[in-house]
Amino acid sequence: MNYEPSSFVQNVEDGCTLAVRVHPGARKNDVAGLHAGAVKISIAAPPTDGRANEALIAYLAALLKVPRTRISLVSGASGRSKVLRITGKSAAEVQAALLPIESC
Repeated sequence: MNYEPSSFVQNVEDGCTLAVRVHPGARKNDVAGLHAGAVKISIAAPPTDGRANEALIAYLAALLKVPRTRISLVSGASGRSKVLRITGKSAAEVQAALLPIESC
């Protein structure tokens, strides 16, 4: 498929950055679509002691089929809006994995 990656994911050297809006304390981990230029992701972990951030990274690693060590938090450690860096994946690959219907 040929498409341009959306604004929520940008190519950078050795990978890409991903803007997310996290909803912690949800019933289950889930990609809930787009919200204000970011991917909205529901995370079951509570927003205390960094547990939601850890769960977010683990969830994304599983979805993207990369080791957790390839995903790092660039900004937003204590807020709902975050930017993550994903090493070894292009913006197009990340978009296709997270929003397959919208990337067609």
